[in-house]
Amino acid sequence: MIRQVEYFEKPGKENSERCIEIVASLVDEGYKHLVVATTVGDTGVAMARRLHGKDVNLAVVTHSAGFKEPNQFELLPENRDEILRLGGKIYTGTILTHSIETAFSQKFQGLYPSMIVAQSLRRFGEGAKVCCEIVMEACDGGLIPEFEEVVAVAGTGRGADTVCIIKSVASKRFLELKVLEILAKPRG
Repeated sequence: MIRQVEYFEKPGKENSERCIEIVASLVDEGYKHLVVATTVGDTGVAMARRLHGKDVNLAVVTHSAGFKEPNQFELLPENRDEILRLGGKIYTGTILTHSIETAFSQKFQGLYPSMIVAQSLRRFGEGAKVCCEIVMEACDGGLIPEFEEVVAVAGTGRGADTVCIIKSVASKRFLELKVLEILAKPRG
């Protein structure tokens, strides 16, 4: 198999449109399960609009309530409504590498397994780490099936700058997760 990989000069939302087009071409190839990270909802809405009317299973994964600050939910209500109206599903939950261990680390300055995993995945870029997390979260939430090739899209900060094809598993089976292809990512 020969596949072209797109490398972006810089991370960030200016790469979102190109990532969405890469995903659309993968849908044309037959990929049905898509997982997209979104914070306030802009990336989720853009993906849902681009794929509206296609035979796809779009799971949009958001930060948990209180992620940024107590009692705050980052996904804007109007974006949530638009994603759902366009046929997307939404998963909101704890980021797998931001679990209870984060609280212990902040309090006791230790290093814990999920933090080691997160730092190891970041060697491929923030977006690649997030792609792995959101696929497991979407499986945990029952929004996508396990052991399927799924397209995952995430970014560095806001927007999208990374596209991966991942063999999906629930977080309980993390060691069986496989990053099959990285189709787009920032170089820096």
